[in-house]
Amino acid sequence: MGMLKSVLRTAVAAKVVQVVSRELSKPENQRKLKEGISKLAQSRRR
Repeated sequence: MGMLKSVLRTAVAAKVVQVVSRELSKPENQRKLKEGISKLAQSRRR
C-alpha cells in the first residue's frame, strides 16, 4: 500500500511540474510573473 501511494505522489508531482513549466513558457504568464515580482520587491523596499 505504501509503495502505491509513493508511486501516485510521484506521478502527481511530475504532472504538476509539467503543467507549471508549460504555463511558464507562455509569454503573457512570464510578463505577469515579472510584474508581480517587481511589485513585491517594491513593497519590501518601503
